[in-house]
Amino acid sequence: MNKTPRIRIPPEVRQYVFQRDKYQCQSCGKTAEDTNLTIDHIIPLAQGGQNDISNLHTLCLTCNQVKSDKTDQRFRRRFQS
Repeated sequence: MNKTPRIRIPPEVRQYVFQRDKYQCQSCGKTAEDTNLTIDHIIPLAQGGQNDISNLHTLCLTCNQVKSDKTDQRFRRRFQS
């Protein structure tokens, strides 16, 4: 499996993902008022995930650091046929 090259996520895409996810961590539920939010790849680039908007979601900094370059099975189901 080839690692997908990392690209900078454009500000308008970041804003769209935050709005779509209601400014809430998709893992623990914390909001932007409670914590720092980040954009994360659901399927990590290191595991062949893409830079597509459908592979991005909002995580708080803590959940993103815990997830690291692993796949969280709660979100993988979105991509299974």
